[in-house]
Amino acid sequence: MNNKTLSILSYVTIIGWLIAYFSYKKEKTEDTLVRYHLEQGLGIFILSALLNIALRIVSQITPELASALSVLGYVVIVLWVFGIINAINEQKKPVPLFGKMFEGKFSFIP
Repeated sequence: MNNKTLSILSYVTIIGWLIAYFSYKKEKTEDTLVRYHLEQGLGIFILSALLNIALRIVSQITPELASALSVLGYVVIVLWVFGIINAINEQKKPVPLFGKMFEGKFSFIP
């Protein structure tokens, strides 16, 4: 797979991220574009999981508030769309709001 495909694949579910990660690791070529999008994609997945856990806790405490906060799930979808667009355009731009937090945080990505 080429680097653009791996960059796009890093945003498509956790299975896609794993495929992109192991393909990138197997190639043994350090492409900063793929590495960058692997970091951004993993950051979005972690953010999504944390948001999901928080919403489940809130829904157990106050169900009325949980329905209003469920709109935050759309934020994750918007972040994925921005990430995929950046990967298609081969740009190393962080996703809005949270992207800067993910840069350089995952040292296990080669």
